[in-house]
Amino acid sequence: MSKIKVGVVGTGFIGPAHIEALRRLPNVEVVALCEVTQELATEKATQLGIPVGCTFDDLLKMEEIQAVHICTPNFLHYSQSKAALEAGKHVVCEKPLSKDLHEAEDLVKIAEKSGLVNAVHFNLRYYPLVRQMKVMREKGELGDVFSIIGSYLQDWLFFNTDYNWRLEPDKSGDSRAIADIGSHLMDVIEYVTGLKTVELLADFNTVHPIRKKPKKRIETYSGVELGPDDYEDVAINTEDHANVLLRFDNGNRGSITVSQVSAGRKNQLKVEISGSKKTFAFNSERPNELWLGHREKANEVLMKDPSLIDPDALSLVSFPGGHNEGFPDTSKQLFKEVYAAIENGKQPENPTFPTFADGYRELLVCERILESHRAQKWVKV
Repeated sequence: MSKIKVGVVGTGFIGPAHIEALRRLPNVEVVALCEVTQELATEKATQLGIPVGCTFDDLLKMEEIQAVHICTPNFLHYSQSKAALEAGKHVVCEKPLSKDLHEAEDLVKIAEKSGLVNAVHFNLRYYPLVRQMKVMREKGELGDVFSIIGSYLQDWLFFNTDYNWRLEPDKSGDSRAIADIGSHLMDVIEYVTGLKTVELLADFNTVHPIRKKPKKRIETYSGVELGPDDYEDVAINTEDHANVLLRFDNGNRGSITVSQVSAGRKNQLKVEISGSKKTFAFNSERPNELWLGHREKANEVLMKDPSLIDPDALSLVSFPGGHNEGFPDTSKQLFKEVYAAIENGKQPENPTFPTFADGYRELLVCERILESHRAQKWVKV
């Protein structure tokens, strides 16, 4: 079988996560890894067992590369995605799609004109029970959506000595917690409910206005601790924590809380969707359970089991009941759908996976959230 050859750009936390997921697909082979210097690219490629380490410019010249995964800091997403598309490569880009709406809109147009497969890594919609919620809602089992409560809580920036490039607006953009994890939460909410956010009111808080930046490089999530002389003080002006009230196009309401300073919450996305027939509640730290709430009878917990979930959600299940599927599996399932499209050589008319257009949509919502916080008023999306 001829395999689709792939190049991955970026070797932080998420680049290797993409590589691990891609290696689980039988029709894909990661043949090149890209970094800012040839020396670093060679070092990382050797560590990860990838044949070629190269710079981005050299990657684009490799004719055998059919698809490129952009796993770099946010400020590079636009230029690298654009260059890859113009070089005739299919593109999977990390979120956010770009630093601003103008760049995102340009990427959507370039991708549409090219006909190439384009996807954004909104992988959290690929938990089997998230798809189950969407299917149940589409079949009328939820009823009319009354309210939505969502949260995405982490603690990796809990201490003022925690530091990462995402804290720097020139690399990450003017929003941090909302753009980073809030975009995942909003994507899941709109994906499951089929609703659009039409108006919102946001309030941000920067818990650590001054952070200690390490003077030497450390890996994200590494847990490495440095001494007092290893830091420099840096002023922070992006949000550690955010609350947002939401109004949806069905006339009903919701709210979300996003935090990167919630001790003990490592990576917890929670969503509770209350409808006229029942309530769905999902927690990404217990992703193989879906809580179903009732008024007139006992509540239920649906376990992820191919014999129990809806047939329309079965494509995201790889293992029997009792064999848990988690975060690494979400990327595999997303890429499985993306690479089925790449095998056909073009973007499907109705993609099942999140596209650049979806990336634009979530960036639009995030920018309106930022606008609302700055103006301290309700803003239309």
